[in-house]
Amino acid sequence: MSLLLGRDSLSLADLRRIALDGPPLALAPEARAAIDASARVVETIAASGTPTYGINTGFGRLSQTRIAREELAQLQKNIVLSHAAGVGAPLDDAVVRLVLALKAASLARGASGVRLETVEALLRLYNERRYPRIPAKGSVGASGDLAPLAHLALALLGVGKVCLPQPLQLAPKEGLALLNGTQVSTALALRGLFAAEDMFAAATVAGALSLDAAAGSDTPFDPRIHALRGHAGQIEMAARYAMLLSGSEIRRSHLKDDPRVQDPYSLRCQPQVMGACLEQLRYAARIFEIEANGVTDNPLVFTDTGEVLSGGNFHAEPVALAADALAVAIAETGALSERRIALLIDSSLSGLPPFLVEHGGVNSGFMVPQVTAAALASENKSLAHPASVDSLPTSANQEDHVSMATFAARRLANMATNSAAIVAIELLAAAQGIDFRAPLKTSPRLTEAHALVRSRVAFYDHDRYFAPDITAIQALVESGSFHRFLPALLPSQTTTG
Repeated sequence: MSLLLGRDSLSLADLRRIALDGPPLALAPEARAAIDASARVVETIAASGTPTYGINTGFGRLSQTRIAREELAQLQKNIVLSHAAGVGAPLDDAVVRLVLALKAASLARGASGVRLETVEALLRLYNERRYPRIPAKGSVGASGDLAPLAHLALALLGVGKVCLPQPLQLAPKEGLALLNGTQVSTALALRGLFAAEDMFAAATVAGALSLDAAAGSDTPFDPRIHALRGHAGQIEMAARYAMLLSGSEIRRSHLKDDPRVQDPYSLRCQPQVMGACLEQLRYAARIFEIEANGVTDNPLVFTDTGEVLSGGNFHAEPVALAADALAVAIAETGALSERRIALLIDSSLSGLPPFLVEHGGVNSGFMVPQVTAAALASENKSLAHPASVDSLPTSANQEDHVSMATFAARRLANMATNSAAIVAIELLAAAQGIDFRAPLKTSPRLTEAHALVRSRVAFYDHDRYFAPDITAIQALVESGSFHRFLPALLPSQTTTG
């Protein structure tokens, strides 16, 4: 069944489906009516010759230049051709799917003045899986994602390797409406969010498994501790850890006469750190969902009054700030996971064989996988530097403050991949530690998680080629396989399409 645009908002679950599977999209009947009404307003203004930005004027610093009626179609074509100046590797199909869907959904609101056939052309590209080649670099996230969206619009003009077989001739304002908007930044941000969610779920399970492998205490997850502080994310994560660990034989084995008073912070403070990261995930998800359903081109058409108003909805500061917050959460989740790996391989802290392997010396075990995790955690620290604090004026200082949202969002996927690899190494290390605790068993839920890891990678009884094992478990992490252990925790898992 098709998702209808222009009736209800797209949920995060809908948007995840679009990124992963590309379900069919169609316009709701009311969207068709709204689009037609908006286009008629633009037609009326173009016919009257009343100077209106984006319809019969130049763009940016050239907005004072009047354009003759016979040149209006060429004006719209020229803005697409001249603005298609992106560079770099092309965006992947999942992101382009989202960009097409978000642009069509925005235009379907009937505030952009484009014709129905133009929106239908975008949907044709999407539904026929004709994904335009969009270079990843070249947008500063204000006046929208001009360069990448221009590359998208080229396909409607019949330009490029992927394009419509019957090119469109753009009507007044349509080129500008296609280029203005935050859809590329938002699509990149959503892709990063979904990857972060998959990684976060796995990191939560890995953290619980590591705690049991290290014979740690579940006392720090007592709800009374977290209620006194009051942070919702912390309270929820403490409950999730307690649930995952409930029924562990390993835990029962050291309830009494354990000489250790407190565990290291990477075990004990998981609710505090992961709860804070969860709240950042949820904040970012809320911003991205609002933006995905918003109208962010300029100027905007108001059919009830026939007015066309210039504003600045194309400025992607909300996306930039939320992407920066999400970047820090991704980095912190990976950093905490790396610290638990370091703990597990240190026999003085974990009580397990050094480097989690028997016959140390002959075997190096998890020595270098921890080094890999440290390298990835360090890389993420650099990538987490906020992009939104930078601004370089463009367009001869007409666009004198920009958001840098596109890069803020684009780096999220790389960061999530780094953290997913760290978490994969931790899952391998924690599973190894659980095996060394036999015949004692971990909790029923964590036994299932342990079995999931072991379904792909066997116990390390001696050194072997390690990289394929990391790749195998990272694939589990990135496929979202660990959401089953944490139902309804993360934003796109709690909404319905």
